[in-house]
Amino acid sequence: MRKVIPVITVNCCFSMLNFRYISQPFLFLHLLSDVVSPLPDSYSPQYVEAAWYPWWEKQGFFKPEYGQNPHGIFMMCIPPPNVTGSLHLGHALTNAIQDCLTRWHRMRGETTLWNPGCDHAGIATQVVVEKKLMKERGMSRHDLGRENFIQEVWKWKNEKGDRIYHQLKRLGSSLDWDRACFTMDPKLSYAVQEAFIRMHDEGVIYRSKRLVNWSCTLNSAISDIEVDKKELTGRTLLPVPGYKEKVEFGVLVSFAYKVDGSDEEVIVATTRIETMLGDTAVAVHPDDPRYQHLKGKMVLHPFCDRKMPVVFDNFVDMNFGTGAVKITPAHDHNDYEVGERHNLTFINILDENGLLINGMKRFEARKAVLQALKDRGQFKEVKDNPMVVPVCSRSKDIVEPLLKPQWYVDCTDMGKQAADAVREGRLKIIPDHHLKTWFNWMDNIKDWCISRQLWWGHRIPSYFITVNDPSVKPGEDMDGHYWVSGRSEEEAREKAAKRFNVSVDKISLRQDEDVLDTWFSSGIFPFSIFGWPNETQDLNVFYPGTLLETGHDILFFWVARMVMMGLKLTGKLPFKEVYLHAVVRDAHGRKMSKSLGNVIDPLDVITGISLEGLHAQLMDSNLDPLEVEKAKQGQKSDYPNGIPECGTDALRFALCAYTSQGRDINLDVNRILGYRYFCNKLWNAVKFAMKSLGDNFVPSEKAQESVSDRWILSRLSAAVGLCDAGFKAYDFPGITTTIYNFWLYELCDVYLESVKPVFSKALVCRQTLYTCLEVGLRLLSPLMPFVTEELYQRLPRRQPQSDPTSICVTPYPDSAEVSEIKRGGHNLKILSLCSPFIPQGLIDVEKEVAKLMAKKGDLEKQTDKLREKMMKSDYKEKVPVKVQEQDAEKVRKIN
Repeated sequence: MRKVIPVITVNCCFSMLNFRYISQPFLFLHLLSDVVSPLPDSYSPQYVEAAWYPWWEKQGFFKPEYGQNPHGIFMMCIPPPNVTGSLHLGHALTNAIQDCLTRWHRMRGETTLWNPGCDHAGIATQVVVEKKLMKERGMSRHDLGRENFIQEVWKWKNEKGDRIYHQLKRLGSSLDWDRACFTMDPKLSYAVQEAFIRMHDEGVIYRSKRLVNWSCTLNSAISDIEVDKKELTGRTLLPVPGYKEKVEFGVLVSFAYKVDGSDEEVIVATTRIETMLGDTAVAVHPDDPRYQHLKGKMVLHPFCDRKMPVVFDNFVDMNFGTGAVKITPAHDHNDYEVGERHNLTFINILDENGLLINGMKRFEARKAVLQALKDRGQFKEVKDNPMVVPVCSRSKDIVEPLLKPQWYVDCTDMGKQAADAVREGRLKIIPDHHLKTWFNWMDNIKDWCISRQLWWGHRIPSYFITVNDPSVKPGEDMDGHYWVSGRSEEEAREKAAKRFNVSVDKISLRQDEDVLDTWFSSGIFPFSIFGWPNETQDLNVFYPGTLLETGHDILFFWVARMVMMGLKLTGKLPFKEVYLHAVVRDAHGRKMSKSLGNVIDPLDVITGISLEGLHAQLMDSNLDPLEVEKAKQGQKSDYPNGIPECGTDALRFALCAYTSQGRDINLDVNRILGYRYFCNKLWNAVKFAMKSLGDNFVPSEKAQESVSDRWILSRLSAAVGLCDAGFKAYDFPGITTTIYNFWLYELCDVYLESVKPVFSKALVCRQTLYTCLEVGLRLLSPLMPFVTEELYQRLPRRQPQSDPTSICVTPYPDSAEVSEIKRGGHNLKILSLCSPFIPQGLIDVEKEVAKLMAKKGDLEKQTDKLREKMMKSDYKEKVPVKVQEQDAEKVRKIN
């Protein structure tokens, strides 16, 4: 048997392996061990997973240049995780699926590149470093100044920023790390600058003053994806940054506006009573008979001499409340559109810090306005009101709609092109039930606000122009004619001089302080990583990519923008297919949340952790004491004994087994342990086989099989076909079920048990067993790379001189490889009588057949009972989702 020795220096081990592994001294022995030594008695994930990844990397297996690959190109870029990030189960799912696909394509002989990268995560990173500065030095970023603060961020990034890369390696992700890109690297930063300048020069990027989602704590606009929608059932007190006491939400306040020139009043209701200070109209439905007499009338603001028109607009719901609605165009997205339609005045009552003109805080003003209305007799009532409160996911502040001058991308034409690409079949979205969402967004797309009031990020390469010449009138911020973009200040000055027909020395420039939305740089990631706008060899070879795989929750925020910007800037779609996986939830179907205590670090599943260890992690979080206690109770309920060690292979297999298309994944961490037992079964099967094959066993290409051999080989052939179809259809549960059934039930439970008595006399059985092991391990390798590598290295080779050194670069089994095997239809009795290798008397055929028939009968009864249970009319409503999934899994395995 050939010896394969992973030769790795101790320093390399420390750099590649997580500290949790390093704490196990015996693992170092395995790093340099010769795999020709006997398999340990029992399967240990830590033993198996300690050494192979650094060896794969050292051998260059993950590089597209490895070997001769004439079978096409597979290229996929990673959804770049945040540089601040730490691995969670969503990352684990994404990477389990992507690595399975990458390894499958690599084993199919394709030139394969899975490109890693990391996102600078403007808001998240700035918040982390600001908190660190305040905690350690008692300083804000303003105390440091912009340049020094940015240096602090870079320092933090260089110290901590590659943590998630090491975690990805722990998951076995076969990325080409030499191509790792960071969105703030010079190469990618140049591409971002170029993209902005080209689109600005063309007029696709423009400046406008509109409502944005504003975080008063961050002092920045934020994107929709950074707004959490907190659902309230009624009156609720919520903590708000900057306020000692909690603030009341979930109530509807009714008050009256007096109609000018009469004693009549119009009653309106609002959940944000303080915004009435900026009201400039009252709106009613055009068909509402109650208010027809108010056409052309005005209502009076109670706190000033402002007269406000009654406007008639179809957006008003006649059946809600009184049918009359207050309109605050400068502080509400719907009201903004009403204000545009009716040419209303836009009055901004808040500054960027959430303060009124008199310096009062917005939620203190809420109380003051309510009291003032009561004092004037215009307050009517307060009642509970189910509502959704927008909360900044980064700062936990209540988001305010605020009028601000910002940079926008005109998405109308790009959105149409993106929609057409899918309609015409040039871009495929899988599963296709996401098509409705895609077309709904693309066909009704709004322009994209891309500026953020941050310091960390790509500073917008645009300059406000002042012309030092009396013949040129001064410009205003909102006038795009006075903004020019450039790759340098010198280039921008020359553009400005040409625009205003003056000499360069008469131009003064002020660069915009804002940075670009992180999604802008992520939107060009598929081609910026290859050196665009330069015509590089990598760009020509690997762009467009093959596939984009990610979660469906960022279909619009990232996928759509990559498609739009790829078409706009390169004229090509960035990929041919988009596969969207579901969101991971906990075993009870709840969204992962630190405050619920159900956010699990995959490394804790891999290595195991005690309940006390889970509790300790909560103490290091930013949760308040009450939330910590609630989260502890959640952990105690779900993991009373902690989380057992499952290993990377079992975690990956479980995640893929859960990934059925079209529904979220309710992941019960304890079920992952079952797949560790599966690994143990593989281990024991190969251990038994190695002992049975003997030291001098030589695999042969052909042998005269018995009926039992032909039966198991036919099952192997069927498994190969199902796995091939499964990968092509992104049917991961189909793949896992097929492999699990073949190894556990068909190979171990049936074939091995039937041939154990005759192994010493039946050479052909040993050849068949070898084929099943070797092909079966290759089938499993993309899903469980570590244990399959460990076991594969123990097997002899058919062609010792030419076979690949690693299972990860062997050919993936295909139907042609086992096409000569015919599907057998023999029962065990005929099989035993026909086989020349099963001497009469060694097996009690009647007894074995009776056993199998009894087992078959039991399984049929179980299936019938389960199906009867699942067919009941109230099954979907009454049975918990977790139990429904377990029932479906049982039926699938039995079949």
